[in-house]
Formats: sequence, C-alpha cells, structure tokens
Amino acid sequence: MPLDTFLALILFAFTTSITPGPNNMMLFASGVNFGFRRTIPHMLGIGAGFFSLLLGVGLGLGALLHTLPVVYTVLKFAGGAYLVWIAWKIASSRSLGEGKGAVKPMSFLSAAAFQWVNPKAWVMAVTAMATYTIQDIYLVSVLIVGLAFAAVNVPSVSTWAGFGSALREWLSDPVRLKWFNITMAALLVLSLWPMLI
Repeated sequence: MPLDTFLALILFAFTTSITPGPNNMMLFASGVNFGFRRTIPHMLGIGAGFFSLLLGVGLGLGALLHTLPVVYTVLKFAGGAYLVWIAWKIASSRSLGEGKGAVKPMSFLSAAAFQWVNPKAWVMAVTAMATYTIQDIYLVSVLIVGLAFAAVNVPSVSTWAGFGSALREWLSDPVRLKWFNITMAALLVLSLWPMLI
C-alpha cells in the first residue's frame, strides 16, 4: 500500500473513530456511571468487534449487502432499536455504579456483538474497504485496513470514557446525573438520525 494511501487511511480511521456516534456516546455515559476501569471491557469489545466487522466486510459481506440491500436495511433498524433500548437504560439510570449492582457496564462480548448492528460501524467498514483496499493485493490490504483501525480505534474511543470518568465526581449529585443521563440518551438517539435516513 502506498504511503499516501496509508496515511489517508489512518486519518480516516482516526476521524471516524473519535467523532460522536453510538459507541462514543455510550462510552462517555459509561465513564460517568461506572468509571474508566470498569469501562475497559466495553472499549476493548468495540475494538475487537469492529475489527471482525471490517474483516467480514472485506471478505465478502460488503458485496452481500450490495446485492441484498434489504439485509442492510434490517441491520440498520435492528441496530437502531437496540440503541433506543440502550438510551432508555441510560436515561433511567439515577445513581453512579459503584460496586456490584443490578446495573452493569456493557461487557466485552456485548460491545463486540453490538458492532455488527451499529449503523455507523457498518458505514465506516464499507467505506474503508471500498476506499482503501487495493485489488492487486486485496487480502493484504483488507488486513492492513483492519490493523490500521485496530491501532487507532481503541485509543480514540477510550478518550470518551476518560472524559466521562473525569466528570464522575461533579456528576455524583443525583440531579446533575439525572439530567446528564437524559441528555446522553437523547444524543445517542439523535446520533442515529443521519444513519437511518
């Protein structure tokens, strides 16, 4: 892969990973509600799940979605419904998660599986594979795209959990936390709009 293409790929991976979207809104809320350390499995799950999604798209799922657009539509709306449910859980949370309680941060496996129904993740994966793979070295370039995202994605999304964790003390006031969680839930739902239209 030429250096200029690789640098463009890194920039694309960084900007799409660090900008607001469902993953980052959930990580920000999780950082506030559970702290940075308890959010680590969620962050790692995003990285692993997105890496597997990239490889899947690169190895043929992108072509399947192009051939059967109804599958993509079903995935978009399934992901949207799941995000609305997550938003409801965030909005109705009224206390910071300290130890073992009924409310828990998203697990590694849940976060990884979520990437497969996350509309923004699909858009990112299809765009990356369509733009940055090279026909002559297709399989190698699919792996390069996946590894580039793996190197950039987790550090990028972890900044959102870090910001949330930094606000934890200020949001320990129940009224502030209530309105923060309602706001984050609304932003999570709003993040779906561009992807569902």
